[in-house]
Amino acid sequence: MKSLRSLISWSAFVLMAGLILFSALVYAVSEVLLHRFVDGQLFALAETLAKIVEQHPEILTRRAQGSALAADVRRSYELPEVPHSLQVFSPDGRLIWTSSTTATPPSLPADVLQRVERDHTVFETVDSASIPARHVFLSTVQDGQLRYVLQAQTSLLHYRETLNGLVFLLALGSGATLLVAWVGSLWLAKKVLAPIDALCTGAETMSETDLGKRLAMDSPYREFRRLTQAVNSVLDQFQRSSEVQRNFCEIAAHEMKTPLTILQGNLEVALMKARTPEEYHEVLLNNLQQVDRLIALTRPLLTLAKFTSSKPPVNLVPLAVEPLIQDLVDELILLADDRQITLRFESQPVSVVLGDAQWLKQALINLLDNALRYTPSGGAVTIRLQAVGHDVEVAVEDTGHGIEPENIPHLFERFYRTDWARAKDSAGTGLGLPIVKEIMDAHGGSISVTSEVNKGSVFTLRLPALAQQKALV
Repeated sequence: MKSLRSLISWSAFVLMAGLILFSALVYAVSEVLLHRFVDGQLFALAETLAKIVEQHPEILTRRAQGSALAADVRRSYELPEVPHSLQVFSPDGRLIWTSSTTATPPSLPADVLQRVERDHTVFETVDSASIPARHVFLSTVQDGQLRYVLQAQTSLLHYRETLNGLVFLLALGSGATLLVAWVGSLWLAKKVLAPIDALCTGAETMSETDLGKRLAMDSPYREFRRLTQAVNSVLDQFQRSSEVQRNFCEIAAHEMKTPLTILQGNLEVALMKARTPEEYHEVLLNNLQQVDRLIALTRPLLTLAKFTSSKPPVNLVPLAVEPLIQDLVDELILLADDRQITLRFESQPVSVVLGDAQWLKQALINLLDNALRYTPSGGAVTIRLQAVGHDVEVAVEDTGHGIEPENIPHLFERFYRTDWARAKDSAGTGLGLPIVKEIMDAHGGSISVTSEVNKGSVFTLRLPALAQQKALV
């Protein structure tokens, strides 16, 4: 597994390779530019000499007669340490004039003379043992015949020294940059990894008993503070989830303990002595009631377990809500009539939603079961279906006892039941409304409640319309 330190080391190697490429590019470009500059200077000098010779050809004669240059020419081809020198050669390659007072070649090599006759302008570099030089040969033509060959030359000593100095500066600058970058990367790695190491150490040493603790990072950088806040936020959620799970298990165990204790007590009493068939029958009936109570408790527990998993068991498909509610009302109308409660369904045209018919029906059954159970005879339960903005709203309204304001925030907590509901119906589990909330959350919807004591309650389900969901996607 790679670490951040190895990444920083690789970045230093990448920087070194980049500096080498950059230095090579700078050197190549500088060499080309200097080369062009030298050639341009030489060519301009040769053209100037050509114009002077063309306008004043007698200069060559006076120069040759007035000096002893021709007698003192040496065979050495070494160039003098002067910035520039000029020579004029005859068409057959003999030296007839020079601006230099030191040794110059007496004639042009045959191959150079042929190239000048063919190309008119020839550049050449001479790497001598002492001083390298750059030459340019320029021909002058009169009446279609070669008249003179002009040579301009300059020492490349300063040219080479400039390039060598550039190499030294590039090497020094690249080395210093690489050294600074390496030291800076080590400092940066230490600065960056120290808070992360502290955060990891704090997280690794935490146990379930330390869930109330939070990680602290003393860093001036907001990214690290944000990372710490994110980790602490995850710990908050984990702590809340752990507390909910622990409370859920404790309450579930407590709820299951009562019927199990009754079962155990009945069996122990029945086994203490011989009983009549009627007494055994009564014990069995009592135990059967407790088993039914356990089954009634187990089913919603299994349902909640499904919805608290990572993938709720819903299959969302385009669904028309009105037919689903109408079928449900048709099924419950007899039960409402038996309890002398008026069950009404008021519907308005609404859009299709993405939903699971089975689970939405289960949510409505839970709400209607509560409404019918806690509404007295002569009361009414009304289901209203309407469109509200981009949502589809289903409201279940009853005329029952209502809910006290202090109980409303806790209605969707598992196993929570109001004192009035416990006195009215001791067989309830307190899991119906939490299941409705889980179903609505799985559908991307919501549930809300408004209530007034002695007037009734209204539970409202909201589902996003299918067109709105497509727009969000």
